[in-house]
Amino acid sequence: MSAFLPIKTIGLAIVTALTITACKISKDVIITDPNVPTVFRNDLNENQDSSSIADLSIHDFFKDTILQTLITSALEQNYDMQIALKNIEASDLLFKQVKWNYLPDLSLQVNAASNRPSDNSLNGLSAQSFLKTNHIEDYTASLNLSWEADIWGKIKNQKQAALAAYLQTQEARKAIQTSLVSNVAKGYYNLLMLDAQLEAVKKNVALNDSTVRIVQLQFESGQVTALAVEQAKSQKIAAQQLIPKLEQDILLQENALSILTGQLPAEVRRAHFAESIKATSKYNTGFPADILKRRPDVRNAELNLTIANARVGISKANMYPALRITASGGTNAFKASNWFNIPASLFGMVSGSLVQPLLNKKYLKTQFEVAKVDREKQVLFFRQTVLTAVGDVSDALAKVDKLSEQYTYALDRNTVLQKAISNANYLFQSGMANYLEVLTAQSNALQNDLDIASIKRDQLMADVDLYRSLGGGLK
Repeated sequence: MSAFLPIKTIGLAIVTALTITACKISKDVIITDPNVPTVFRNDLNENQDSSSIADLSIHDFFKDTILQTLITSALEQNYDMQIALKNIEASDLLFKQVKWNYLPDLSLQVNAASNRPSDNSLNGLSAQSFLKTNHIEDYTASLNLSWEADIWGKIKNQKQAALAAYLQTQEARKAIQTSLVSNVAKGYYNLLMLDAQLEAVKKNVALNDSTVRIVQLQFESGQVTALAVEQAKSQKIAAQQLIPKLEQDILLQENALSILTGQLPAEVRRAHFAESIKATSKYNTGFPADILKRRPDVRNAELNLTIANARVGISKANMYPALRITASGGTNAFKASNWFNIPASLFGMVSGSLVQPLLNKKYLKTQFEVAKVDREKQVLFFRQTVLTAVGDVSDALAKVDKLSEQYTYALDRNTVLQKAISNANYLFQSGMANYLEVLTAQSNALQNDLDIASIKRDQLMADVDLYRSLGGGLK
């Protein structure tokens, strides 16, 4: 009966360990509510509700079908996206692996040894006396089991950290997707702007060419000096110089878009600027608190805090006693012929140990304190990320509002400048205005045409920034 007492004692220890496994030695950190306003600054929408443009799918927000095709191609073939998906696969495997930490370690061991001890040694004398041989052979086949009870929730915290790490790879994919959608859209709009600017420059060159011919005729008739001809030609050349520069920018932008979409550099099909999405200053932004669950960077910071909190639990558990159960069993014999002679060759062993770290050069205590400091850092980083996210939305709203005003003024100025060009040409041909007034009107008109295209591009980009800053671009 006494032979079974150790096994019963170990069994009782196991039951006790399982009973207190749920015991938690570290509390989750309490995250105070981040500093989120009730309404975004610069939000001009008076009817505030939970609806937001971030809820719109990519195809609902971007109406240009060509742009939709480019975005779809980027999401499917961009290498950053493909790498992110592979990271998710790897993290999923690691998360599944942690679940096995609750199970014991089990190994199969087979040993065969032959030893020829000295005849004058204790082993040699014993072999001669009891085994009648000067060789000692030992054959063992065993199963070895080792298990540590999760008394202090160490494995539970490991699982929590692994889950958070897996979710982080999901958020990383989302962050890459929103960035990719934004970059493709901005690149596309920049390409449309360059097309519009190139068209404006070519029109201005044609206008300057007409002016040069008129000034040349006036010079030949003695109405103006050679200086007038030279300045007219100089302005025409200045406009012509912009053409190769814009054509170069177009080629570079096409190459960049091709690479973003996972394609070799090639010409990119696109719509006319006038047919692109019409920028608007009326967008629903929803409630500021909604970005906490929409923005991938905010969610990633929150998951970093979860991992840091789990590491505090793990490092503290390392300072407490560890209950380990080991067992082994199999067959053992001094002769190969008796190796599997059952039951004579059978053996078994069960043991339990309780290990309490005492002196470890303060390593465990230091690790615990460092983990707590890291957790406090992650709390600060989380709050900073939320603050930055709110600022991003406010910045985008300010751009949407002020660029709309700039665009209105640029259109008004364009109307005035077109009249100025018409009047300057008429007065110049009538001898009531000099060539400098004509050149100035044409130069101002070209610059304003370039500004109009640039401002419209910036408007569309501001819309994209607002969509992304609110967490849009994932559907």
